[in-house]
Amino acid sequence: MFEKTRLFCGRDFVFKAIQKFFITQNKGYFSVIGDAGMGKSAIAAKYVLATKFPCYFNVFAEGRNNPEKFLASIRQQLIKRHSLQNADNADLRTFLQKASEELKGQKLVIVVDALDEVEQEGNGNLLDLPQNLPDGVYFLLTRRLYNQETKRLTLSPDTPVDELDLTKGDYTALSREDVKEYIHLFLKNDHKLRSWINERNISEDNFTQEIAVKSENNFIYLRYLLPGISEGKYNDLTLKGLPQGLQDYYTTHWNRMGMDNESNEKKVKILYILVERGEPISINMIAEILDEDEYEVKSVLNDWVEYVTPKLNADEQKTYYSIYHRSFLEFLKGQDKLGKGRKLFKEVNQSMANYMIKEIK
Repeated sequence: MFEKTRLFCGRDFVFKAIQKFFITQNKGYFSVIGDAGMGKSAIAAKYVLATKFPCYFNVFAEGRNNPEKFLASIRQQLIKRHSLQNADNADLRTFLQKASEELKGQKLVIVVDALDEVEQEGNGNLLDLPQNLPDGVYFLLTRRLYNQETKRLTLSPDTPVDELDLTKGDYTALSREDVKEYIHLFLKNDHKLRSWINERNISEDNFTQEIAVKSENNFIYLRYLLPGISEGKYNDLTLKGLPQGLQDYYTTHWNRMGMDNESNEKKVKILYILVERGEPISINMIAEILDEDEYEVKSVLNDWVEYVTPKLNADEQKTYYSIYHRSFLEFLKGQDKLGKGRKLFKEVNQSMANYMIKEIK
C-alpha cells in the first residue's frame, strides 16, 4: 500500500465526491471508474490509509481475485474490528448485518479495488456483493470502464448508487492538473531528472506540460517514464521523442530492450511464464520449467524490475514474483498475436505442462 501512495497527490475532487455520497446517503455503493493506470488503486489505498476501513485489493496477476478470498479477508477484518461472535460461516449479507448492529450509529465503509479483475463464474454480482445493504454500510468500489455485461452489479431499487468516471467531462481536466502536480513533485525530489531537462535547455513548466499531455492522465505511465529518464534510459531521445501514452511506452521499451531479437527469446519466455502462471512464482520454479540457470532467471527479472513485484514468503524464506500492473500483463499477452509471440507462448505452455507432469510423478 505504501508503494501505491508514495508520491500520491491531488485527487481532492474524488475524495469530496466520495464523502458527499457517504454523508448524504444512509447506505450504498460508490464507484470510481477509469482506464488502467489512472490511479484508481492509489485512490483506494489513500482512502484506506486515512480511514482504516476494511479493504480488499483484487490482483489478477496474483490470483487474488475471487469471492472466497474476498469474503475470508473481509470477514477476518470485521471480526477483528467489531469483535463479532458466531459469524465465522455467515454469508456476506448476514455478516454485514451483524457488523451494522455493532456500529451504533457509526458508518462502515468497505473498500474494494479493481472489481474488473475478479474472476467468477455465473451471472450474479461480482464477489457476491449484496443487492441491498444494512443502514450505515457502504462500499467504495474501483473498476475499469465497463459495459452492462461486465458490470455485474445488480442492486435493489432502495440501494443508493453513484459513480465518478475519471475519463469524463470536467474530471479529465482535474486529473490533468493532478498529473502536473505529480510531475512537479517528482522534479522536486529528483535532481537527476532536473539535470536531464537542464542539459536540454527545457524549462520545468514546458517539461511538465509536455509530459502531462504524453501521459494521457495515466499515473502508471509517469511511474515508469520519470524514473527511466532519471536513470539515463532515454538520454538519446528528445522531449518530443518520448513515447505517447502507456501502450506506446510499453512498445517503445520492449523494442529498445531488443525483445524481438532471437538472442532474447529466453528473456521473453521468462516474462511469458509470469503471464501464464496466474499467481506468484519463484525463481527456482521458473528455472526448472525452462531448464535454465537460476542466475539467468534472476538477471532477467532484475532487468524488468520496475514491471515485476517480488514478495518474500516468510515461512519458506523464498521470494515469489508476479507482474506489477495488469496493463503490462495485457501488453505481454498481446504479443502472442504476432507469429513469433504465438510460437514462444506455445513453447512456454508446453514447458509448464511438462513440469507439472514431472511434479505429479
